Amino acid sequence: MNRIMTWENLDSFAYTNSAIVGDSPKGVLISFMGLGGAATHFGAQSTEGIMWAEKGILFVLPYNNPWNWMNRQAIDYTDEIIDVIFGHYGFGESTPLISSGGSMGGQAALVYTRYAKRTPKACFANCPVCDMPFHFTERPDLPRTIYSAYYNEEGDIETVCRRYSPLHLADEMPDVPYYIFHATADKAVNIDAHSEKFVTAMKPSHNVTYIKVEGYGHCAFPPHVTVRWNELIEAQVNG
Repeated sequence: MNRIMTWENLDSFAYTNSAIVGDSPKGVLISFMGLGGAATHFGAQSTEGIMWAEKGILFVLPYNNPWNWMNRQAIDYTDEIIDVIFGHYGFGESTPLISSGGSMGGQAALVYTRYAKRTPKACFANCPVCDMPFHFTERPDLPRTIYSAYYNEEGDIETVCRRYSPLHLADEMPDVPYYIFHATADKAVNIDAHSEKFVTAMKPSHNVTYIKVEGYGHCAFPPHVTVRWNELIEAQVNG
């Protein structure tokens, strides 16, 4: 299909805070949504969008398929959004691009960092799904979503899951900073099966900051950890 996204129609394909961030954003923060929230469409400015606009950062939520698991279509779709944004603002390739998300969105942030047309400067993942073959078996609600996402991929389910599994991509991940946050009481995405294994695989060869959020559940932060997450992102944009 011919590419149809333009700056004029981009609101149909992604949420951005472009209306309030000003004409010269310092960088672009992509935030990938999780399995439960990925069907959201924003008709007004979000709280996060307003906050990042005040910091001079363009905030982008791609409207990817709610069950995308950062498949090839989702990667290409996100690349198209970023192409439109970079073209509109006249950004150079040195403009900071940050990849972020939680849960499935954390998996997406990591996988997008590996496959993106423009490699993000840094990646932030909250309670990310890191072992996709294991996650296929982790909860009874998951196989339908993963099978749907990769239905047209070549290979058996194990092989295909590995193709989009941060743990199994560890040796291929680009040399950028990674910030992995995970709540220790997470019942939806087990910290030991996902972030612990991913960080262990990455640390010998990559710059990884690993922050465990003690006693909290899936993707939940106490206020001071949210502040730290935001400060670290801002620092990466500001260089």
